[in-house]
Amino acid sequence: MILRKVWGSVWSRSSSGKDSASHSAIQVPLSSSSSSSLGAFDHLPMDILIQILMLVEPRDAVKLSLTCKAWRCLAGGNRLWIFYLQCSQESWDSIFFAETSLRSGYPLRMLSSQSGELSFMRIYGQRARVPGSIIIDGGSGYCKFGWSKYASPSGRSATFLEFGNIESPIYARLQQFFSTIFTRMQVKPSMQPIVVSLPLCHFDDTESAKASRRQLKTAILNVLFDMNVPAVCAVNQAVLALYAARRTSGIVVNIGFQVITILPILHGKVMRQIGVEIIGFGALKLTGFLKEKMQENNITFQSLYTVRTLKENLCYVALDYKAELSRDTQASMKIAGEGWFTLSKERFQTGEILFQPRLAGLRAMSLHQAVALCMDHCDAAGVTGDDSWFKTVVLAGGSSCLPGLAERLEKELHDHLPSYICNGVRVIPPPCGVDSAWHGAKLISNLSTFPGPWCITRKQFRRKSRLMW
Repeated sequence: MILRKVWGSVWSRSSSGKDSASHSAIQVPLSSSSSSSLGAFDHLPMDILIQILMLVEPRDAVKLSLTCKAWRCLAGGNRLWIFYLQCSQESWDSIFFAETSLRSGYPLRMLSSQSGELSFMRIYGQRARVPGSIIIDGGSGYCKFGWSKYASPSGRSATFLEFGNIESPIYARLQQFFSTIFTRMQVKPSMQPIVVSLPLCHFDDTESAKASRRQLKTAILNVLFDMNVPAVCAVNQAVLALYAARRTSGIVVNIGFQVITILPILHGKVMRQIGVEIIGFGALKLTGFLKEKMQENNITFQSLYTVRTLKENLCYVALDYKAELSRDTQASMKIAGEGWFTLSKERFQTGEILFQPRLAGLRAMSLHQAVALCMDHCDAAGVTGDDSWFKTVVLAGGSSCLPGLAERLEKELHDHLPSYICNGVRVIPPPCGVDSAWHGAKLISNLSTFPGPWCITRKQFRRKSRLMW
């Protein structure tokens, strides 16, 4: 009905040649008075008109914008199309972060919605046309994979099982890994782009470590392009976890399967020259420690999978370890096929080894010491005039989801860092749980500019490889 009314008023205006815009409630600075009129809607306040337009479908708003310049200014304005984007499946905060921070690809270039660079009407249309892609996040312990248009990964499996024989060549292992995923998803590799996370390894800034990282990335691209994938986007796993937290700079603490890595990241780039800190134990040790505590208390179980399930569901990190020792912390859980399990002090003693490794007989840096050291290196490096970039700490990895970990780490950092560094320090829990890196890849996959600036095509890769050789 609104469309018919608009077309009718535009037709009447063009036929009669009357100027009805002289007393308009909406001032649109256009040269032609006929094109600056909204016809029968001239006397309605702007807010009322926007509310009416919010009731129509986006495709109808596009039709309205084609009638004349006045309707183009109103129906094509950012306010209306931001509303439409807010009604989509993704959160508006994530969409806004992605479109203002990631749309230009790497190196990142921040855009402002107020600068006139962004038209959310255009962004809405481009996002609707973005092809679906497959996201593969091969974590150190578990792999998550699924379609970029889905709310969460459609499948997950143990990474080390998918790689096959550890002694076989890397190409063969990667080929088996990707083939298994494509088979499980029942897709043809040639039909859509792939977004893959690059594993956290070879952490140093040495030439040898750089060559190893380059070799692994090249092997991944070679395998995928040999499987006829049209385009590939490969991004560091920690960077993706940071994007999921809607940040482009900060420190990512990744509790991996075997080790914990603390990576400083500035504008989407891992600052290895500043220093990546490594703690020589990870999630597997936490599970093993809980297993030992259960055995000490004569709690029987069938497999390590049972222990891991109890860790994920019952364990937490105490804000004050000594005070927690005197509290009643008993809790129970039923596991199918095994019955009920009851844990007490083991619930918080497991996570405590992150802050007191000696409790597990480990000679290693504590988590807060390693993060504090990384912050000290970032402050000493002085790479920017503003030291706030490294004061946001984002947790990643399955075991980083332990309740209370973010609060405890933030408390320890404030207690151990000098005041000029610790002011403004904030620790953010995994923004999307165990799937944070996958969701960071999803932000890239659904960008209005994807796959353009983020992907490399088979032709580009082959040409680049020839130039390197």
